[in-house]
Amino acid sequence: HVQLVESGGGSVRSGGYLTLSCTYSGHSGRTGSLYSLGWFRQAPGKGREGVAAIYTGDSGAYYADSVKGRFTISQDDAKNTMYLQMNSLKPEDTAMYYCAAASGRLGEDYALDSSNYPYWGQGTQVTVS
Repeated sequence: HVQLVESGGGSVRSGGYLTLSCTYSGHSGRTGSLYSLGWFRQAPGKGREGVAAIYTGDSGAYYADSVKGRFTISQDDAKNTMYLQMNSLKPEDTAMYYCAAASGRLGEDYALDSSNYPYWGQGTQVTVS
């Protein structure tokens, strides 16, 4: 079982930036576990949208078209932490942001599909005005 905790949300003006963090931990005693890690968001009245995903094995990343060129996903194995650097924020980026994890590598067709992730954090709110 993987535990995930998000942080870094807040309120910013349009054009501003935020960096979200997600600290993850796995089964006690497991080492070298490789995961697909994703950032998802959900705005009020809307479904959960995949934003970006990364594979811890080689840091291969995928992005939703709506955030390409503005958001950057990264991960630090030593700190068991994933990041989402969000630049040029827009009001439509306002949502609850969740990090999620799945064992193994999810390919391009699956990495931004929330149904492929069994482990989820509690979320952190991002508001852009």
